[in-house]
Amino acid sequence: MSVRHGLLTLLADGPSYGYQLRARLEDQTGGTWPLNIGQIYTTLTRLQRDGLVAAVGDDGAGHATYQITDAGRGAVADWFRSPVSRAAPARDELAIKLALAVGSPVADVRDVIQVQRTATMRAMQEYARLKAGADPVDDLSWLLVLDSLVFQAEAEIRWLDHSEARLARAAHQRTTTATTADAAAGTATDADADAVADEPEVAR
Repeated sequence: MSVRHGLLTLLADGPSYGYQLRARLEDQTGGTWPLNIGQIYTTLTRLQRDGLVAAVGDDGAGHATYQITDAGRGAVADWFRSPVSRAAPARDELAIKLALAVGSPVADVRDVIQVQRTATMRAMQEYARLKAGADPVDDLSWLLVLDSLVFQAEAEIRWLDHSEARLARAAHQRTTTATTADAAAGTATDADADAVADEPEVAR
């Protein structure tokens, strides 16, 4: 999700200033998308430059207030009508971490998996606690985000289990291949020895 679309969505509800927008964004997403105030105002400046928002003075307390324009409403409406692209998936730090751990002399990939599994299970327990304390009506936006986090954590656990099983299969296959190669080498050595033994003795 881009910051610009998040701010445009909030401004579609009415004029706001930067701190209000940050507070509303954190409230609706449960703080899962923290933004610093500098990022908020930088984005608002760009949105104003692009004609998507307009400055409407201040609120009487010195806060510069912005409102969405018709072009801004069109842009955010287009965003809601468009699917989230999966053509360029977000960088997954955990997947990269496991990939680098395979064969690394300073990492045991199974330990990496176990540590992550424990942390993810702990996170799932925290999500369950938060869901239990949320109001199903007043906290609907936050509950949708929590549901997404729970599903992602569950998928991560399944992927970790799958990765562990794949590693075990690969280790077994390497062992089997090595054993087969050793057996083949041993058979070849025995055959060479038999061939030498079968050679006729040279008369002295």
